[in-house]
Amino acid sequence: MASLNNKENKRISLFWKLSATFFVLLVIVGLAHIKLSTAAAEKYFQERNQRLNAPIAQSIIKEVKPTFVDGKVDEAAMDDIMHHLMAINPSIEVYLLDPEGKILNYVAPYKKVIMEDVRIEPIAEFITTAGEQCILGDDPRHPEIEQIFSAAPIMDNDVLLGYVYVVLAGDLYQSVASTLWKDYITMLGGKTMLVTLMAALIVGLIAIWFITRNLTKIISAVRRFRNGDLEARIETKAGREFNNLAIAYNDMADTIVGNIENLKSMENLRRELVGNVSHDLRTPLAVIHGYVETMMMKKNDLSTEERDKYLQIVLDGTEKLKKMVGELFELSKLESKQITPKKEPFFIHELIQDVVQKHLILARRKGVLIQSVISNNIKLVNADVALIERVLQNLIDNALKFTPEGGTITIKTNERIDDVEIQVSDTGVGIPEDQVPFVFDRYHIGDKRLGLDNKNTGLGLAIVKKILEIHDATIDLTSRINQGTSFSFQLPYHQ
Repeated sequence: MASLNNKENKRISLFWKLSATFFVLLVIVGLAHIKLSTAAAEKYFQERNQRLNAPIAQSIIKEVKPTFVDGKVDEAAMDDIMHHLMAINPSIEVYLLDPEGKILNYVAPYKKVIMEDVRIEPIAEFITTAGEQCILGDDPRHPEIEQIFSAAPIMDNDVLLGYVYVVLAGDLYQSVASTLWKDYITMLGGKTMLVTLMAALIVGLIAIWFITRNLTKIISAVRRFRNGDLEARIETKAGREFNNLAIAYNDMADTIVGNIENLKSMENLRRELVGNVSHDLRTPLAVIHGYVETMMMKKNDLSTEERDKYLQIVLDGTEKLKKMVGELFELSKLESKQITPKKEPFFIHELIQDVVQKHLILARRKGVLIQSVISNNIKLVNADVALIERVLQNLIDNALKFTPEGGTITIKTNERIDDVEIQVSDTGVGIPEDQVPFVFDRYHIGDKRLGLDNKNTGLGLAIVKKILEIHDATIDLTSRINQGTSFSFQLPYHQ
């Protein structure tokens, strides 16, 4: 129960962490949205106000023809007219400029004008575009900001006398706009944003819940696997969240389980090897020890013939030990996959002839005929020459052990479509039917045919099977009591 609560707390913790992160992101996005929306709205209102009031400056020139006397404006005449305009529209500020932008006269609330001139470039651009674009110009009362405006040239017989420059967003306008703007921001942020954020938050929390639900299953499977449940896997389904992660985890878990099984197998092999070595070396060591001890105790009573006989027995025992230890380590390396076949093309009939020649003398001593039936037209095969030679040697050695005098051992090749079959047959004593499944096991002596005197280690056929396994090949066995035994395996042609 405590473990279950701990899992639930972890799941809730993950859910709320993701939810809090999502909420913070929503707030940031919402504030950014308000900022961008207000900037866009302000730009829109400025452009709209400027376009609507673009003709004001030109209308002033039409209604009030500014009077210049000796290059100077008639201020008395202008004051009456411009104050009249201010009375009609108090939100505007009207300035009379010379051609370089110097302020000659103006009508503005409280006469608070700081700048003595304004930039001509925005005015020229405004006149060129006829007020169709939003252009900001100087605010003589606030040098640090720019305002929308209207402007028109004052001409006399094609001579530029100056400009009428009208600031459309004066202090009065700004005061009213600021109040309305705060109300607009409050409405946008306090209502629209709140509703939008709440809707997005609810949808987001539902989505996060679905995601963390599937993630929780993954975490649960990983935790079960960590706690020893090697069968724990994540259900995969196309289109589901984290499906690729689940597939990757399942593959990883299968690999780990496979490695664990391999390690267990290696450990079992190691223990078996230690047990076999300690058990099977005990007999030859005991024999060697016994004869050496006898020679030392009766060294003065032994004849030369007896001493030579005992020394030969000891020598044979050491040779058997040497052979057994060598084959044990060879088999151990094959079973642990430390030996990798170095495949190369070669003619199998040449290898068979070489192996047969090496066994001819031993076969003649035992009175056994060894022969080969080989086609010289066989294609090149692809395998490790040294390892296949070891297979043939072990099979022929095995046949010699159980073929009585006057018997025959035959090595035959059969050509097939994709490979060549090699068959080693003898006319020996055969193998009991109940022992056939165990012939390739280590130290198979179930039929009591193996003993110390025949110098057998019981590892030859086990080595044969392992060598063929690393060649991706199998070995088949057929046998009849008192009629003989036949082993066969296949090697692929070289491509």
